[in-house]
Amino acid sequence: MNKRALLRRGCTKVDDGDMDGVVDACDRSKYVNDPIHGYISLDEQVLQFVDTPQFQRLRHLKQLGSSYYVFPGGSHNRFEHCIGTSYLASKVVQGLAQRQPMLGIDKRDIRCVALAGLCHDLGHGPFSHVFDNEFIPRACPEATWSHEQGSEMMLHHAIDENHIDIDDADVKFIKQLIRGTTKPVGDEKMFLFDIVANKRNGVDVDKFDYIQRDCYNVGVKSSYDFSRLMLNSRVIDDEVCYNHKEAYNLTEMFHTRYSLHKRVYSHRAAKAIEFMIIDAMLVADPVLRFSKAIFNPHLFQTLTDEVIRDIERSSVPELREAQEIISRIHTRDIYKFVDEYILPPGSAAAIKACFDEATIVGHRSDNDDFVEHDVLLDFSCIHYGMCKENPVDHINFYTKYNTADKFSISTELISMCVPTQYEEHIIRIFTRTPSKRSQIQRAARRLLETLMSRAAACSPDSSSAQLTPNRGLTLPDNLALSTSKRRRLDFAIM
Repeated sequence: MNKRALLRRGCTKVDDGDMDGVVDACDRSKYVNDPIHGYISLDEQVLQFVDTPQFQRLRHLKQLGSSYYVFPGGSHNRFEHCIGTSYLASKVVQGLAQRQPMLGIDKRDIRCVALAGLCHDLGHGPFSHVFDNEFIPRACPEATWSHEQGSEMMLHHAIDENHIDIDDADVKFIKQLIRGTTKPVGDEKMFLFDIVANKRNGVDVDKFDYIQRDCYNVGVKSSYDFSRLMLNSRVIDDEVCYNHKEAYNLTEMFHTRYSLHKRVYSHRAAKAIEFMIIDAMLVADPVLRFSKAIFNPHLFQTLTDEVIRDIERSSVPELREAQEIISRIHTRDIYKFVDEYILPPGSAAAIKACFDEATIVGHRSDNDDFVEHDVLLDFSCIHYGMCKENPVDHINFYTKYNTADKFSISTELISMCVPTQYEEHIIRIFTRTPSKRSQIQRAARRLLETLMSRAAACSPDSSSAQLTPNRGLTLPDNLALSTSKRRRLDFAIM
């Protein structure tokens, strides 16, 4: 190949003599046109991880898991999210290096932070959090495993299988950045741990990317601006701080996160389908052994959302029940939402302890015929990122007049219209048998009335007595009949 051809291919150095001696001449950097961030440059260090089977697997993991079945636009995958997170991580650390040269940020810091952003989700299983938060605890109750542990395992697997040349010290640092910490880690710069997985206050590029990407794809409007946060950040006392003008912008970011959980991630139909996916995978697990992959990188590499197709394609008789559940998803004969209760603050633990499937069955009337298998309970907690606390209270700020001192800003100085509660506990009831929705709801409300009466008797001033059913969710007694009539009418029209 001649010198001009090598230059056309992106070579940075060309030897005019023996062309066979040119081994490091070509620059493998590529550009990706991302709908959120525009053109993203992937350099050699990033590409050596992107171009591996372990990272390419993320193309087959939906970012929104079961919510994709409800929001057709939410078809984006962990693949593009990780590339976007890596891009933002690199941009943040390079911006800090330019604005504050005294921080001593070097090329290794920039490289490791970018790779941590790139690899932070390598350990997600099928349907993302459905796998590690719901399926694994049921399939392997004795196992203590998280997707962060899976990411570390797959990081090592990618390096070993693809012979990636990287120092052991850098690998250790990348793993620590993925886990996140607020405690000193050797001689590493602590503010770097605020960038990818911020355990101090939750402001990190992972959220910057997934909030904006999810909003864009599902059509939810977002009013916060992460680019302003990046431009107005600086390090004070080994901590990333923000211009005081960004206090409300940060409040809006956490509110948007809450809103996505409320409207998208915990959507009732998405949760119903999530239950169906879990049921199908639990039935199939003794045969296809999904749960055995969490400590085996070779097996884990094959686990994607395609596990549903693996179940469907199988001719093993033991998978017939799982195949019928999946068929119900395809025909939209999904598990049905029955009822929902938002629990008063301070009462969640006591009510949840008395609220279970068997107890609901115990409150059915003589004419009811549902059983425990028909009832599904979902206990969830939606918050701003730090449970009861306001994350903004843990963020420090600076002013343009004094960029060396950091300070916090109390909530009332940001806005008088911000929430006073930052988490809510919710009990939701679903059923595997749609025709029994009304029966189950009536029994659950009898149980609720009993619990409220006991609470009021024990403590007349208790806020628990305020918990009442939502009239807007009350089901008609003839629901099964009205549904069947509607379906027959639809059929007749067709």
